[in-house]
Amino acid sequence: MLTTRPGPAGRARGVRVEGRAVPVAARGRRVASGSARGRRVAAGAATARGGTFWLLLSLVSVLCLTGLVMILSASSILSLHQFGSPWHFFLRQMMWLTLGAAGFVVALRVHHAKWRRMAPALMWGSVGLLFAVLVPGIGVQAAGASRWLGTSSLQIQPSEFAKLGLVLFTADILDRRAAKADWKYQIGPVLAVLGILVLLVMAQPDMGTTMVLVVIALAMLFTAGVPAGPMLATGGGIAGIGLLLAVAAPYRWRRMTSFLHPFKDASNTGYQSVQGLLALSHGHVLGDGLGSSIASYGYLPNAQTDFIFAVLGEETGLVGGFMLSGLFVLLGLVGVRIACSARTRFAALVAAGITAWIVGQAVINIGAVVGLLPVTGVPLPFVSFGGSSLVINLFAIGMLANIAQQP
Repeated sequence: MLTTRPGPAGRARGVRVEGRAVPVAARGRRVASGSARGRRVAAGAATARGGTFWLLLSLVSVLCLTGLVMILSASSILSLHQFGSPWHFFLRQMMWLTLGAAGFVVALRVHHAKWRRMAPALMWGSVGLLFAVLVPGIGVQAAGASRWLGTSSLQIQPSEFAKLGLVLFTADILDRRAAKADWKYQIGPVLAVLGILVLLVMAQPDMGTTMVLVVIALAMLFTAGVPAGPMLATGGGIAGIGLLLAVAAPYRWRRMTSFLHPFKDASNTGYQSVQGLLALSHGHVLGDGLGSSIASYGYLPNAQTDFIFAVLGEETGLVGGFMLSGLFVLLGLVGVRIACSARTRFAALVAAGITAWIVGQAVINIGAVVGLLPVTGVPLPFVSFGGSSLVINLFAIGMLANIAQQP
């Protein structure tokens, strides 16, 4: 009970709170102290958000610059042979990096909640593009796979848009249905859309992108708090379907299992793995130096794309390989921190999905190069040569940075 106690001149000198008199001046000091403490907490939170943003920007900048250097080193011989100039792939990557930087700025300036309204359109637009890839005469084929749209000089890979569409669509569904007690009501639409994307991507065929899509979906379901039982059942079911798809096609099964014993078929299914391992072993601890890779002289297929980590390992050694891997580990930790401190459930799910996408793809790529995972053909984010991948990845990082900056 609050009562005032009059002073000598009729002024209230204090208040009595539960039988205890508290001077007005003391109460004012406490209120002021509380306000100051609140301002300090707010300032500390703002500083932490700013630090996270700049750390994210620094990590991605270092990865992109590393990619430019390694692409020039890995592709100069091939570029000189095919185009008459050692700068062709490097300049193309510079162009894509410029477009990606513009995409980063756009995603950074636009509040992430506005992209939520575009999630269905982006998702089903990606599905339409994936269908178009499979149409003869529309999809561009290379090395037995149809994964691109466009002309010989300008091509896009719709599966990269599908990754971003899956992140936004899944975050929207899991956020809007969070109040539903039945977990089936939450994950049903997510698994349905994931199934459509997996079927279309596997028809190209593209096992690597399929693995990345599954990683994104499972990571977001875990972040949304789906119980462990359904998560394990979902993961087991997806793994079983993937195994059946691999066994159904003999060439795919041989490719999926060749990493176990690549030297048994070193001139055929294990050739790329063997050349990648030889390049890594040649680098030893400190590497042979930039521009000194023997693998880039045509011995290693896709040296500037899927297997650029092998060239980096040969030229910078074990130290360089660990440093690059460490950058992705730090990027993952920063992404987790952003997701944990996000102001809304939707933002947290988007941050978790983007982080799982980038880091999961890096793990799949590096794992294939070092012989721990099958060779699936996914690029190393920000480092490998590739326009669609770089632009969409930088746009996604812009969204992550936008979430990190939100008060």
